[in-house]
Amino acid sequence: MDSSKIRNVAIIAHVDHGKTTLVDGLLKQSGAFRENQVVSERVMDSNDQERERGITIFSKNASVVYKDFLINIVDTPGHADFGGQVERVLGTVDGALLIVDAFEGPMAQTRFVTKKALELGLTISVVINKIDRAGCDPMLALDKVFDLFVDLGANDAQLDFAYVFASGRSGTSRRKLEDPDSNFVPIFDLIVDKIPAPQVGTGPDPILQITSLDYQEFLGRMAVGRLRQGKLQINQTVTHVNEHGVAKKVRVTKILYPEGVKLKEIPEAVAGQIVSLCGISDFTLGDTLSGAENPVTLPRIKVDPPTIAMRFWVNDSPFCGLDGGRFLTSNHLAERLDREALSDVALQVSRLDEPGAFRVAGRGVLHLSVIIEKMRREGFEFTVGRPRVLTHEEDGVEMEPVETITIHAPPEFAGMVIDEINKRRGEMKDMTLEGNQTRVVFDIPARGLIGLRTRLLSLSKGYAVFQQLFKGFEPSKGKIEQRPTGALLAKERGTAVAYAIWKLEERGVMFIGPGEDVYPGMIVGEHNRSDDLTINVSKTKQLTNMRTTSADEATVLTPHRQMSLEECLEFINDDEAVELTPKKLRLRKIQLDETQRRRTA
Repeated sequence: MDSSKIRNVAIIAHVDHGKTTLVDGLLKQSGAFRENQVVSERVMDSNDQERERGITIFSKNASVVYKDFLINIVDTPGHADFGGQVERVLGTVDGALLIVDAFEGPMAQTRFVTKKALELGLTISVVINKIDRAGCDPMLALDKVFDLFVDLGANDAQLDFAYVFASGRSGTSRRKLEDPDSNFVPIFDLIVDKIPAPQVGTGPDPILQITSLDYQEFLGRMAVGRLRQGKLQINQTVTHVNEHGVAKKVRVTKILYPEGVKLKEIPEAVAGQIVSLCGISDFTLGDTLSGAENPVTLPRIKVDPPTIAMRFWVNDSPFCGLDGGRFLTSNHLAERLDREALSDVALQVSRLDEPGAFRVAGRGVLHLSVIIEKMRREGFEFTVGRPRVLTHEEDGVEMEPVETITIHAPPEFAGMVIDEINKRRGEMKDMTLEGNQTRVVFDIPARGLIGLRTRLLSLSKGYAVFQQLFKGFEPSKGKIEQRPTGALLAKERGTAVAYAIWKLEERGVMFIGPGEDVYPGMIVGEHNRSDDLTINVSKTKQLTNMRTTSADEATVLTPHRQMSLEECLEFINDDEAVELTPKKLRLRKIQLDETQRRRTA
């Protein structure tokens, strides 16, 4: 394989702009699957959570052969919360396809990845997708992409970008809008003609920087990276230089390369290929592998710092171990969090002074909630506290992370949305009317975002659309009020009864239904007032031998509020926590004993 026949391309898009569906089409049309092979939709989103949430979280590689070119396609996450994944991925490619919805145009999170790609000097080609969508304006979307590139400081070569129009769902594309539809050949031609071949070193020794990690059941941890120069063969000895500059000799036992989306063993890798390697132990991202005799160290990868931290600790509730959890101890928790930190550069894990407790810092509530959900599904039981924003001092001034948020909402709800964000120390930057939607842009402290998504959805009856982008660190904006309502707390251990819940409904909104097991200190609902209230949800109806009309009242319950993991994390206050088990999410006070809580207060 000749390096000049390789194309390494990242796929960039905002959430829901059809990126993963388009990649599916490219794989199918390139013959990556057999004629009779049953292929699931969104084949690149192989993780359960990616399928459920409809977003890409983990970066993945696939390869297709077109004519005599080998095209490596790398799918990147669109959420700013997974910026750690994005930055590493862009370091391994030579160009990118920016996929933009013909109806919506470039969105806030398109900016995030596009800015990173332009800063790295990558050649970006544009695919205006979903041109079959009713009411879309492909040429206006294209103009908006040009404006975005200018805004992000693209150079002249980057501004002269090539583009193609496509419908990922129907598997068609065209170079010009007036051309007839053809299959994805125009997109393949665009990649081959416009994305440069990888720049490779002239030396004979192999050089590779580890940019991500892969894990397979029988092979264990694998180092993934792009070979910068030379060739790499099975059983070849190379020098591994770690983050502390310590060099040691290691032997590469296996080289794997994607054929379609499945990894396949190959005997030799050439410069320009993105490969997975077995046989390297104790590596971290950013480490360099180079020739056995004259080792080279490449500059380490820089990543945006974490903005949110949470406290993780072992499950100490009365129901510990009753919901099918297999991993309950602090050792299990420590080992699993350390393993996650190795594969995710944007995650930082440190031990706290109290036994069995850890501080886990990441790029946002979504980033941490994905990790929490992953651990739950693996059989872990643990407790997490309220997300807290990370601050630091500069010249004696406390600096906190600030995000730029863009919200689209119907005009009748705009006033309530603006009022809510103002309460959270948001500063309005722009307000426009786009069609039948009001678009408002705010700079807001990251701590003001905790709980905001849920609040805006309830204020706007589900119509508000919310995007965010990390802006930077600014001087602290002052105090932000916590949740204005108190919690309804279970009084004793038992099972919730429909009669008791019915009698207590006027006190607030319930989070549990009849038949739910409860324990003292567990949060069973949201109080109407600002203080906490302890209630007995297990109280049964007193039976007498008298018949009255009131005794025969039908018990009709209001449906209880079912909370997702993100909603739970956004709901809790500083003295509250979320108990996580494979089967249940429970809200609780950190201090379960009521007398102790009063003393602390």
